[in-house]
Formats: sequence, structure tokens, C-alpha cells
Amino acid sequence: MLLAKVTGSLVSTQKISTMVGRKLLLVELYRVDPQSRDRLASTGRTMVAVDTVGAGEEEVVLITQGSSARLTPETRNLPVDTVIIGIVDKVHVGNVCVYDKEKARVV
Repeated sequence: MLLAKVTGSLVSTQKISTMVGRKLLLVELYRVDPQSRDRLASTGRTMVAVDTVGAGEEEVVLITQGSSARLTPETRNLPVDTVIIGIVDKVHVGNVCVYDKEKARVV
């Protein structure tokens, strides 16, 4: 699993029938800042993910990729590579809170 932040959405009017009705979101991968370890930092990578949990823009989410992305009940047998499987409430590294959804920002 990976951490990501929802940065936008994607609309595709022409797609295979099994993908009709699927919500597609742009997500940017995040990691613990390797220098300070007291905040999350962007990796600079953006990808498209199928949303299975009702995530919204600016939320930090859990994603899964590859064959694991096709193991959820919602994405079984779909041609997907990245799926949002959870919305993150808090991230702690050691005793430091590096993200808190209630504060609605990446610390």
C-alpha cells in the first residue's frame, strides 16, 4: 500500500463498458520526508486511480497497485492498476503526527 493525495479528477467519455460509472481520480504519491521525518512530502509522481471509497480532492488516501488492485470486490476483473482503498485520518511517525485529516492539511 502507498500514501497519496487526491489532486484532481479525470473524465473519460469513451472507455470499455466495464469501466462505465467508475470514478477516476488523479493522485500524487507521498512519502515521509527522508530529511526531517516530521512531515509528508510529495514524490512528484501522479497517476490515475479508481476510487472505491468516495474520496475527495485534497484527501490523503491509501492506494494499492498492480495485481492487488484487482483483488477488491469493486475492481475484480477490471483492467485497473491503481485503486484507492482507504481514506487516511492520521499518520504518525514515531511520536510525531505528520498528517491529521481534521486539520485538513499535510503537516
